[in-house]
Amino acid sequence: MTKPFLILQLRPEDDTADSELRKICQHGLLDSAEVHRVRLEKQPDPDLDLARYSAIIVGGSPFDLSTAQHEKSNLQIAIEDFFRRLLDEVIQRDFPFLGCCSGNGLLGQHLGAEISGTYGEEVGGIDINITEAGSKDPLLRGMPRTIRVLVGHKEACDETPPGSTLLATGTMCPVQMFRVGSNVYATQFHPEGDFEGFDVRIRAYKHHGYFPPETANSLSERIRSEHTPEAHDILRRFVARFHPFA
Repeated sequence: MTKPFLILQLRPEDDTADSELRKICQHGLLDSAEVHRVRLEKQPDPDLDLARYSAIIVGGSPFDLSTAQHEKSNLQIAIEDFFRRLLDEVIQRDFPFLGCCSGNGLLGQHLGAEISGTYGEEVGGIDINITEAGSKDPLLRGMPRTIRVLVGHKEACDETPPGSTLLATGTMCPVQMFRVGSNVYATQFHPEGDFEGFDVRIRAYKHHGYFPPETANSLSERIRSEHTPEAHDILRRFVARFHPFA
């Protein structure tokens, strides 16, 4: 029996969540029959049996992990509690996992890294550098040592999470991609990101503190010219590595 990819989403808006799912499927070469989507803002504590899935992909979120606990909404607290339990099992089993942006912070924090605004990055394209360890990893092997990716985040890991391997680093944000064990990955950048998907997010989050709202149009135009094929290939390689339909 084939097993789908579990897509966990944390975006409260239908348009941003739907767009993110489309981009994960598009750039991961997945179709609707190959994914099971759970929107955690609607179902913050799902009863999941990992034996039913091939792998997990976690998308981005407007939540900030570094927000003081007493200032977090009940929904955010419930979702973070769910991830603590999930990640315990994922790490123990070395279950295939790819956390993107917020997924990166959730995994990094779970491993003991400090999450803060020290290494936040403006919305846009940046160059990141693949480490020596990264050059040997199946998701990055054979790629140029410097690749282009799309980012946009107010917080990040302050250091490489304890017990993990740093796979890619950047000038403004040192922890861009890491791995735990053999199968558990996280990226600070968006491997599913492209102009169409980012344009939807820019419109939705222009009043969320990521950038001055009056710059939304210029940000979209800047991203229109970005080309990030290696970032998309990372997502495709992750899917292909654990693809039950191949």
